[in-house]
Amino acid sequence: MNINTTETTALLKSLATELGGQLSALARTDPLMIGIHTGGVWVAEHLHRALELAEPLGVLNINFYRDDFSQSGLHPQVTPSDLPFSIDGRHVVLVDDVLHTGRTVRAALNEIFDYGRPASVLLVALVDRGDRELPVRADVVGRKLSLTPGQQIKLLGPGSLRLEFQEC
Repeated sequence: MNINTTETTALLKSLATELGGQLSALARTDPLMIGIHTGGVWVAEHLHRALELAEPLGVLNINFYRDDFSQSGLHPQVTPSDLPFSIDGRHVVLVDDVLHTGRTVRAALNEIFDYGRPASVLLVALVDRGDRELPVRADVVGRKLSLTPGQQIKLLGPGSLRLEFQEC
């Protein structure tokens, strides 16, 4: 079972609506949005457009912040992060495609705090697949899924986004 482009587009639209409502309820005007490279950036691009945010979209590449970096080694295509704004005192919306163990989010938060001290960070995930290793929870989730052991879900893009289940 995969989640095709049409279903993924509907999921993104629903996610944008829920995020907009949450930002409004929290009175968070003019938030900064940051996508985690690569799938989180694709989701963030859709949300950024849907919410018509004024600030440019930020991009985090957390490879150097991963706790398994020494095990995985240097990847030749590691690109730098791009945060074209000041983080200090601002409300940040951090976007990831699939929330699983929590380690990617932990690395992203470490990097964000190296850039400054935000007033708050709201976490958005297109898919929450559970099985946490760290106490991390998304504030806004598109869909929660339970996968069998050995099964992964991957966001494919960047053009037409779709979710694909894969066996490890």
